Amino acid sequence: MTALEHPARDGTGGPAGRPGRVPFPVVDEVARHCLQEEEPETVHIEVHLPGRLDPDRLRGAFAGALHRHPRILMREAARPWYGLRYEWELTPEADVEAVLFPAPDRDALKHARERALRDAPPLSASPPIRLEVVRDPADDGTVLFLTINHTALDGPACLRVLATAAELYGGRDNSPAAPPTRTPDETPRAPDTPSTWAPPARVAHGTPGPPQQHGNGMLVTELSVPRRPKGSPYTVNDQLMAATALMIAHWNREHGARPRPLRITMPVDDRPRGTDMPIGNGTRLVEVPFAPEELDASDMAALLRRTADRTRALKAQQRPQLGHGASLLTAPVVPVAWRAAFTRGLRRAAGPWTSTTLLSNIGRVPYALDFGEEVGRAHAVWFSAPARMPRGLTVTTAATAGRLHVALRWSRALLNHGDGSHLRDLFEHYLHATEHATDRPTDRRTDRRTDRYPGSAP
Repeated sequence: MTALEHPARDGTGGPAGRPGRVPFPVVDEVARHCLQEEEPETVHIEVHLPGRLDPDRLRGAFAGALHRHPRILMREAARPWYGLRYEWELTPEADVEAVLFPAPDRDALKHARERALRDAPPLSASPPIRLEVVRDPADDGTVLFLTINHTALDGPACLRVLATAAELYGGRDNSPAAPPTRTPDETPRAPDTPSTWAPPARVAHGTPGPPQQHGNGMLVTELSVPRRPKGSPYTVNDQLMAATALMIAHWNREHGARPRPLRITMPVDDRPRGTDMPIGNGTRLVEVPFAPEELDASDMAALLRRTADRTRALKAQQRPQLGHGASLLTAPVVPVAWRAAFTRGLRRAAGPWTSTTLLSNIGRVPYALDFGEEVGRAHAVWFSAPARMPRGLTVTTAATAGRLHVALRWSRALLNHGDGSHLRDLFEHYLHATEHATDRPTDRRTDRRTDRYPGSAP
């Protein structure tokens, strides 16, 4: 059994014959080997609702959702020093109260974001997630902050659990929307891909934060979903990918970095979104390469076509989540403590070959996240992925209620909040330029940026 499988069910919503322990799959083990207190591996999900939630009802609904998806009720099992692998211990109930209601204050959203980036739920207590319920002072609504220990789970899996909790709370149908379908002429073709032998570009250093500050900073913003002509050979994901590459190329030029190839990591998630969705770390990672001469905003149409060819071919490939080498690295032939030391050393040695950045596009959030008449449905959902060095920067996007919600997250060893604001402006500019792929881009903007919380997570 792996992290992507469920225990059998007995037809009453509960597990039948729940196994006591589950070995860490490859993704979980590699993440566990490389944990750092300075830069916790957390995933942050932020859901904005128009109404107020009743604490007792929400706790009951969330507990019910955990039991509907019992794979989330787990903690790291104790092991002897000579143990050959890490194991998850599945628990019948939660060890800790996962739903918290922090005391209200004027900067409640800022503080909740900081906690989501700084304080990872421990792996030693079930479940390794935390749900904070914060009052939004801007519109007197509610903001849910779901913080996930990424060693155990990913964002889409926990969003599935939250959708189940919303359905149990409000009695409304939160079934996933049908995924978009591709037309037959969109089958992958062999892309023209640059060599990946050379170490990729790094994001140039800006102004690091104060020495006493560690971890990640973050900025969230709301934009229009980029338009594209009907029948375009590229998708919104390709527009986001091109905008990310151009943003970093521009930033590096401004900071005097020598032009180098870019490689952008892109998670691919093929799991179903229904109640049978496997819970765990279920995405596989692919890398989209760009040669320096390809990042030419004056020929945006060619860049988008090239990007579309590469992303489509990569999505169609069948490969392990972290590649074939990771499976060998985690083979239980020596004690897991020895493998951990070797993996950490290998990670440091491979640092120069780590991809330039990560773009995680959730796409259209598949669930209404409707908590019923008194609370309403989500009108904004942000995600952010960890941004540990040497990569140091991630871009995460999701679409809700016809708007694009973008989170830029960075290592404070690399950038500060002012740098993040400038990168946000560059991303917005180049994303707008993708809407006019047949024209030469200009500085004209049709979308007014909405940064509702300019002081968040400095």
